[in-house]
Parts: sequence; C-alpha cells; structure tokens
Amino acid sequence: MSNYFIAGIQQVGIGVANVHEAFKWYREHFGMDIPIFEEAAEANLMLPYTGGKPHKRHAILAINLKGGGGFEIWQYTSRTPQASNFEPQLGDLGLFITKIKSENVKATYDFLKAKNIIFLTEIIDGPNNEKHFFVKDLYGNIFEIVEGKDWFGKGLKTTGGPVGITIGVSDINISKKFYGDILGYDNIIYEKEGEFEDFKNLPGGNKKYKRVLLTHSKKRTASFAQLFGSSYIELIEAQNYTPRKIFENRFWGDLGFIHLCFDIRNMKALKETCEKAGHPFTVDGGSGFEMGEAAGHFTYIEDPDGTLIEFVETKKIPILKKFGWYLDLRKRSPEKPVPTWMLKTLKMNRVKD
Repeated sequence: MSNYFIAGIQQVGIGVANVHEAFKWYREHFGMDIPIFEEAAEANLMLPYTGGKPHKRHAILAINLKGGGGFEIWQYTSRTPQASNFEPQLGDLGLFITKIKSENVKATYDFLKAKNIIFLTEIIDGPNNEKHFFVKDLYGNIFEIVEGKDWFGKGLKTTGGPVGITIGVSDINISKKFYGDILGYDNIIYEKEGEFEDFKNLPGGNKKYKRVLLTHSKKRTASFAQLFGSSYIELIEAQNYTPRKIFENRFWGDLGFIHLCFDIRNMKALKETCEKAGHPFTVDGGSGFEMGEAAGHFTYIEDPDGTLIEFVETKKIPILKKFGWYLDLRKRSPEKPVPTWMLKTLKMNRVKD
C-alpha cells in the first residue's frame, strides 16, 4: 500500500426503489441525516455493468456525523430497478450484510424494536464475544448492528454509519489476499469453520461456512480518516452449498448493496498496485467527474468473485452549501487529515424530521 492512502470506507452503495423514501428511512432508523450531495443525472460511465447503455438515476450520499462511512442511496429513473429473482443466501457471492456501529447495542435494539422493523435475530454473541444483532430495512437489505470502537461527532441516534461489510466469496484464502494486499485488511480478528449460532436465522444461515473477520493493522490516514474510523471485512465461504452471484443477470444499481467504496488519495499509485495484483480498473471516471455539489475521481475494480469495489479520490465537497463554502482537497497534502472542526461544521446541513 505504499504511495497511496486509504482514508477508510467512504460509503456503501444501496440500490433502492425510491431514493427519497430510502433516505428518510435511513435518517429515522440509523441517523444517516447529513446529505453530502444529491443529484439526478445520467450515469454514462458504468456501461460495463449497465447493459452497455447509459441510464438516468437519482442519488443521495448521506453520512452520520457520529462517524463511519456513508450510504450512497441510488435509484434508477429511466428503468425499473430489478430485485433478484431468488432469495440470496448467506455465502452467495457478493455484498450480503452491511455492519452498522452502535455506541450501545442494547439501546439500539430497544429503539429499533419500538420502530417495528424486521428483526432477524435477538442480541447474540458473535465469534469475537461481542454483542450484535441483525435487522432488515424496508427493502429487505440486511444490516448487522455491532459494537462501535471509535466515534467522531454528535448524532441524533445511538448508531453511526457503516463500519464494514460481509461478503460471500468462493475461496476465502484467495479473497483474504486480495483484501489484505490491496485494501490493507491484514489483521485477522477471528477465523473459524462450522455452523454458527448467530447465523441460524439468516437466509441460508443453518449451513456450514468458513468465516473470517478482517481489520487493518495500520491506522487509516488522510482526508476523512478520523470521520470514517476503523473498519472490517467479513468473508464467508459456503462449505456445503453451491453459491450463486447475488447480482447475476442484473445491473449495477439494481436493488441491494451495489458496491463498497473506499476514499483514497493518489489514484495513479493505486492503479499500478491493482494492475500488478491482477485486478485492473474496469471503470475509470476520470479526474474531472462531478456529482452534484461534489467532485472527484472514481474508479472500480472487481474482487476475485466479481464483487464491485469503488475508489474515490475526493477533490471537492460542500461544507456549508448555503454560504458557498467548499473544501478543495487538491490544495491539501495527501496524507494530511481534514481538520475535525471543519468536518463537524457539516452538522449545519443536517436534515431533521
């Protein structure tokens, strides 16, 4: 990872049927209440994953000032977003569960219980002896509420943003190398095999799996690292089940978790590393890309099973939109974090219900 910097998980992309309905739900339940950008436009750079044709879409990037990544809430407007024609099972290939950090797992459980959302489990111990539980959003996406390790600012809920994701893979050793070598997830928290009590009530969760939870041994640096905080990748390999691709016969942007995005600095060095590792960029949006009020350089690679990993080198974001105050990262040293006080000013853009 020399010569490029990973600040952390910038966001998880979520394909939805109604972008404003989804944004409201994520505000009310997970505190994702600060929009970084909102834009309705044509997505014409993702052609390898949209049937070779551009499509119109509406997207909102929302964060929680308590820390963690954001949600890129993404809706097709030129076509009807498609659900999978089968129920994805644990171990199917792709992004299956998004991990949301909580400052108090029991308090979050009680809050969400009062909201009458769908619970898949009660509070239960994981393999690392930490409390967690699983719920579904209004579209059936699965979220895992986990114990938070670090925090940034003040929010209106007990949760922060996403701090990790569970990914179905075909060969856990190959995937460990990919996520370790390119993304720095080189520290194994646990690695186990068998049937797992905390998975029992998840779709397909009564099967046998290999399971490994990874984090990064080096503290993330650069730009927004203090906001994103530490993060985790959990890899799941089915042992007595032949997995399917969660997005088989569908487009990127259809319903579900569509990508995992990392905020980085020095895209040129990252490109060289990805090419040497055998995972070249499959999409390169160029350095002048703008999305609403934000601007940057985005690229995509595929993990060993075709799961989409996005990289964004942020150039500009709005801090106080109504006053025309924008942060231009091109004028900052790549490894230098953005001042905490400046990022906390984003609370002025909070959407309250």
